[in-house]
Amino acid sequence: MTQVLIADDSMPLRSGLRKLIEEHPGWLCSEARNGREALSKIETCAPDILILDLCMPVMDGLQAARAIRKLLPGLPILLCTTDLPPSLVSMAQRCGIRGTVSKFDSRQIEMGIEALLRHEAFFCWN
Repeated sequence: MTQVLIADDSMPLRSGLRKLIEEHPGWLCSEARNGREALSKIETCAPDILILDLCMPVMDGLQAARAIRKLLPGLPILLCTTDLPPSLVSMAQRCGIRGTVSKFDSRQIEMGIEALLRHEAFFCWN
């Protein structure tokens, strides 16, 4: 089984992502409302991959990625956000994020998860 942790402050988006993830055979999902909650849940749910939103209260996606890299440098992180300019993709890479996808493209999200689980990078921008 593959454990996926989603960190996003939008409950409807988390629910939609969870549904998408759990439709995939062998994928299970946990949720966090922000980066700080994701940090605390990492220890209890032991995810194989983390999906982070960029804009969240308390701790945003880039701050969370930096903190998580210190704790679990090998954990694949996929940044899932609305706008992906090349400058953000570059910043994400510098934070140790291995993939970026649009929140509004379910196929792109699925492909990103699959790539990261194969230990490949997956960067999309717009």
